[in-house]
Amino acid sequence: MKVISYNLNGIRAACNKGLISYLRSENADVVCFQELKALPEQIDIPAFEELGYHCYWFSAQKKGYSGVGILSKIKPKNVVEGMGDELFDIEGRVLRLDFNWGSIISVYFPSGTTGDIRQTVKMDFLEKFQNHINELRQIQPNLVVCGDYNICHKAIDIHDPISNKNSTGFLPEEREWMTQWFDNGFVDSFRNLHKDESHNYTWWSYRANARVNNKGWRIDYISVSSELAEKINGSGIHPQAVHSDHCPSWTELSI
Repeated sequence: MKVISYNLNGIRAACNKGLISYLRSENADVVCFQELKALPEQIDIPAFEELGYHCYWFSAQKKGYSGVGILSKIKPKNVVEGMGDELFDIEGRVLRLDFNWGSIISVYFPSGTTGDIRQTVKMDFLEKFQNHINELRQIQPNLVVCGDYNICHKAIDIHDPISNKNSTGFLPEEREWMTQWFDNGFVDSFRNLHKDESHNYTWWSYRANARVNNKGWRIDYISVSSELAEKINGSGIHPQAVHSDHCPSWTELSI
């Protein structure tokens, strides 16, 4: 099973930049999107259905903001929108599909880049999402959590760890949350197979030719629960895909 996770920074703009052709060439079984910036009625759903996907969307109530989606070649047995928290659910941040083997989640973490208030909101989300996953794992241990986590875990995941040591997305408390996330039952599917490889990023600023110079951050992850870790056959990123300021991450699981 091939899974792709991709923050689109606007699904309509991404489609105009060739997203459909990219998906056709990759032929993934499941595709998780973040930051749709669109309501379902604004999305060209037939274009995805023509690729053989069942389409599921959970948009923010605020137009042009946030939102997540999942495309799946196999129809799920259950679809769950949100994580049961009104503040974050109205922002369209979590969507889950349940299958016979387990569940796949698309999640878009708050960024915290607009100031102290949103940074506090981000830290609140981290706590509540962890609690949500802890409860979910009691009934469903086999999880694949795809998303824009908006956190670089280690120095190897960011082009300049020293100058960014006080930047949101690389703060000590955020990185500690990621460490605990991976210590408490999840595997970073990319690092699982690329332990010491540097200069692998999934997001670049639009400023100062950051992408051309590969001055990026790896903030997008496909986390696989430890019960599925031995089933990871491959993983990577596609920096050549330029439909967004992010690039896709992918993993293959023998499921």
